[in-house]
This record gives sequence, C-alpha cells and structure tokens, in this order.
Amino acid sequence: MRFSFRNHMKSLRYKLIFGFLITTLPLIILLIWNNQYAIQVVRKQVFQTNLHTINLYMGQIDRNLEEVDKYLYNTLATEPDFLRLEPAITGTNQPYYTAKVQLNNKLIVDVNNYKIIDSFFIYSEANKDLLTTSFPGYSYTERELIRNELKHILNTFNKSDYQYDQWSISTVNNSYYLYHIVKKGAVYFGAWTNVKKLMVPIDFIDLGQHGKALFVTDHQQAMEDTNFFIRNEINIDYDPNSYVLTGGKEKFLVVGQQSQKGKFSLVAWIPDTSILENLPYMQRILTYISIGWVVSLLIFILFLRKVFLYPINKLVTAMRAVQMGNLNSKVTYQPTSNEFVLMNRTFNQMVSQIQDLKINVYEEQLQKQKEELKHLQLQMNPHFFLNSLNVVYNLAQVKKYDLIMEITLCLVQYLRFMFRTDLTFVSLKDEVNHTRNYLKIQKLRFPNHLTFDISFSESLLACKVPPLVIQTFVENTIKHAVTLDEPIHLQISIEQLAGTDPCIQLHIHDSGKGFPLDVLSRLQKKQNLYSEHGEHIGIANVQRRLHLLYQDKANISFSNGDNFGAK
Repeated sequence: MRFSFRNHMKSLRYKLIFGFLITTLPLIILLIWNNQYAIQVVRKQVFQTNLHTINLYMGQIDRNLEEVDKYLYNTLATEPDFLRLEPAITGTNQPYYTAKVQLNNKLIVDVNNYKIIDSFFIYSEANKDLLTTSFPGYSYTERELIRNELKHILNTFNKSDYQYDQWSISTVNNSYYLYHIVKKGAVYFGAWTNVKKLMVPIDFIDLGQHGKALFVTDHQQAMEDTNFFIRNEINIDYDPNSYVLTGGKEKFLVVGQQSQKGKFSLVAWIPDTSILENLPYMQRILTYISIGWVVSLLIFILFLRKVFLYPINKLVTAMRAVQMGNLNSKVTYQPTSNEFVLMNRTFNQMVSQIQDLKINVYEEQLQKQKEELKHLQLQMNPHFFLNSLNVVYNLAQVKKYDLIMEITLCLVQYLRFMFRTDLTFVSLKDEVNHTRNYLKIQKLRFPNHLTFDISFSESLLACKVPPLVIQTFVENTIKHAVTLDEPIHLQISIEQLAGTDPCIQLHIHDSGKGFPLDVLSRLQKKQNLYSEHGEHIGIANVQRRLHLLYQDKANISFSNGDNFGAK
C-alpha cells in the first residue's frame, strides 16, 4: 500500500493537480482570511455602534425613571396630605377623605408630565385603601387586574427585602410592568407603567428587517414576543463587552445593556445578513470568488483529464502491457492534440518494430537451436560407436548370431533417427523407440549391470515432442551412473497431467548415487554446466529448446531421491 501511494504521488496527474493547488490555494486562503477578517471588523464596528446606541437609549430610559423617582420622593416629602392618610379611619374622618381628593387631583394633573408612566398610586396601610389615577387606554378588566396586582404587592410588601432605589417587575395577564414604591410612615406612594411605553423610542433604531430590541429580565427572560426567540433558535444571553452570534439558520448579533434603575436590560438582536450588507462590494464578492475557485478546480481537473491525462493514461496502459510481454497492445486513435497523435503513432510503430524484431530474433534462435540439434545429432560419440562394434565382435566370436542381429538392428535404427536433422518435433512413439534402441545397445554393453523400464499410456504415443529430449537425459545417466561395480536400474514413466491445457510429464529416475551436490545446485539454479570441451551441452541444449518452443509452459526439475538415485 505504501509503495502504491508513493507511486501515486510521483504520477503526472498528482503533480499537475498539486502544482495547481499550491499556486492558487494560498491566494484563495489569503482572500478568504481577508474576507473573514473584514467581516469580523464590520461586526465589531456594528457592535460598538449599536452598543453605544443602546447605552444612549438605556441611559435616557434610566433618566426618565429617575425623574419619576424624584417626583415620588419630593411629593411624598412636601405634601402634608400624606400625613392625614397614615392613621386609621375612625367614624367619618373628613380630613382623610379631603386629603385623598386633593392628592388624587394633584396626581391626575402631574401624571401628564411623565409620558412613560401609566398611573400613580397611593396606599394607606392602616386602612388598606388603594388610590390610583386613571389608566388611559386600558379596559375596565385590565384596570381591575392591575389594581388587584397592586393590592397583592402592597399587602405582601416586605420592607426588609425591598430595594427602594430600584424599579421592580411584575406580570399581569402575560404582560410585563414596572413599578416603584416609596414609603413614608404607613403610607406608600408609587408609579406603575407598561414596559411597552419604554420601547416606543427604541422602535426607531434601524436593526434590519428581522432585527428586534426588547427588555429582558435579570433571569434572561424576554418581556414580550417570545415566539421570536423560539422561531429563530436564539439564545437571550449577551456579553456587554463583546459581540455574540446566536441563532439557527439565521444568525443574530446580540447587543445589550443593564439598566441602572432596575433588574432588567435592554437587548437588541441584529441579523448578521443586515450587518454584512454594510461590507464593501469587493469584500462580499470574495465569497463568490472562493466558490468560483472550487468550480474552476473541478473544471480544470475535468479538462486536464480529457485533454492531457486520459491520452497519457492510455499510452501508459499500453506501455505496461508491452512491459508484461503483450506486443499486440496498441494505442487506439482518439481525437486529441497533435503532440499526442504523434506520440501514439510513434509508439504503435515502435511496438510493431519490436514485435517484428522479436519474431526475427525468435526465428534466429530457433534456427540456432536447430543447428545445435543437428550438431548434436551428427556428433556421434566415438566411444559409443566403438563400444557397439566391440560388442558385435565379441558376440561374433561366441557365434551368438541372434544377438548380433538384434544389436545391429538397434544400431541401424538409432543411426537413422540421429540423422533425421530436419525435424523440430517427432512423435512420442519415435522418441521412445529411439531411447529403447539406445538402452538395448547399452544393456548388451553392460550385461547384468543395467536394467530399464519404460511405462506410458498408448494414448500418448501420437503426442509431438522435441527430438532427443528423453535420450539426452538417459545418455547422461549411462555416462555418470552406470558402472561395473553394482547394477543400475533406470525407470522412465510418461503420464498426462490433469488441467485445462493438455500437458505430459516425463519422469526419469535411476538407482545410482545421484547428482553431486555442487552439480545439483547449479542445475536447480539453471546455471550453465557445459564447458569449452562440450561437456553437458546436451542438457543445456534441451533447456534452451524447451524454453524457445514452450516459453514458461515447460519446466525441468532436478533432484536426488530420498535414499539414492537422480531424478
């Protein structure tokens, strides 16, 4: 796997694509980084601008609430009528009612001076009496709900926990309200208002098409339009020192400021799309440049593959086929550039020339093998011939004419086969008969010291084999294994092997001492054994002829038996 990966890295396709990436990718990364940096700068600027605006509005709201607070404290401190409301009513307390009327008339006039206030209220703790100004724009039901909420607040008023300098939050009928209570003796004086009145000037802030600005409690709960947060998956939390992006599909930049007059905040959510609209045109177009670069890369790869890589791949495939020995592989015609047309035409011509050259070399080698075979056939071993004549002479002395006739016939047939120099193949029957004639002559030469057995199937006798394949190895056995010291048996078996292609196996085994170890090692490594004196030329000749005729389909193996003998 590692080798394959390294080869892939060295391929022309990888280098071209890598070169394209290494030259263009840094520029695209720089452009993207610059674009992101510009977006961050714009977001920070928008955050700072809107934070300043929110601070101004929050400060204005706090000042308005502070004005109301001053009014509450001053009125409570300067109006003597509040003192008349403190004692409990006994009988017809005319001063108590007179004070209520006078204070009510004053509050009705004064409430008009504070546009952010819905109503002022006075509560006498001793008499459990609540006095409120009118609630303009409120229905009777809404007014009663508010009065009941005020009574509940005042009746359960905890003097120790209440923060007199802070405006508190209350909810009535799913609407949020702010109220502030000051106290003098047993009399409470306060102001009540709907938070929507405080939002009126904030609605003029440009927060984009889907932006929103709302009041949020100290428990991070919006005081209105909660569906806006659910719909956009918005987190209400904000950081007063840096911008935060929140939201699902659409992102919102969060800006908020805590009120100094109560436990609530003014928070604005600005759509990120509206912020990025403020980017310069060239900054925004960088996103499209990046997308265009990816598309260009894909188009470049497709173009490179069609115009350059595909023709090269076809040429490389053909070259690999030629390397594996398939000289019939050619590069097919494909409309492409002139350079590749010339390369393909030249490659096909070179393959044709190599094929012709290989055929010529094959024919020359075949002719050379034929000449070597002729030389081998004509190269009569003088010792064999003289020994054969000597056997005939000895048989004539003892007047064994039948053996003389047999050895003479075998010698004639042997010589006739040897002088057939124009044949590349002979039938297995002729090869076996020739080998048998040779062994009969040698058996008469070594009586009682040489025995042989040839086994084969009659169906194989018509098979064609190169001449002298069996006789060459038999002659080698006679030369190196047969002596007058001990009898030698030679076993020759011929059989057909099972398989898809017809194949025969020739097995020659003698009972001699076997190959010397150095000779056996060289034979197994297919090293040449013949010398300048012609020794072992027969075995080398057979090896070359089999390789030339059958390539890798023919094989010769050499070994020694488990106990003795050569195979």
